[in-house]
Amino acid sequence: MRIGLISDTHGYLDARALAALEGVDLVLHAGDVGSVAVLDGLRALAPVQAVRGNNDDKIGGLGLPFSLDLELEGHHLHLVHRLQDARPPTGTDIVVTGHSHVTVAERRGAILYVNPGAAGRAGFHSLQTVALLDLGPDRVDASIVELGPRLGQTPPHRSTASR
Repeated sequence: MRIGLISDTHGYLDARALAALEGVDLVLHAGDVGSVAVLDGLRALAPVQAVRGNNDDKIGGLGLPFSLDLELEGHHLHLVHRLQDARPPTGTDIVVTGHSHVTVAERRGAILYVNPGAAGRAGFHSLQTVALLDLGPDRVDASIVELGPRLGQTPPHRSTASR
């Protein structure tokens, strides 16, 4: 099973992210989604599971849960936006987070921690990224996919008043 991991889109779904996630069986979004349109765009590729991030809370949470625990191909996965909020149940072997805009794919003891970095335009990151997670009964492989330089942010909306 191939799973696409994405985080911190902040309301922007880059075409490069869609191309990198083409052919996945499932997409997991680790929060700071930013809009329902992002989820709809990802659903065009595969089923989507997502959690809300701290910035999603500011827009009502988009109806997303705080965290999710999933069993996929015999592996137990914990999905939450911020690493400090992770509370993986006993038996979890994969923790997926977002928030930091910094990519991570490393084992810490028996648990594989993956942060796909940031796929959106908002934030301090200079490179947009996603990750792929390949799961089999006796296999767990995570890889970071660099999409390229962060595209410029949309200029802030400025209102003008006439007198």
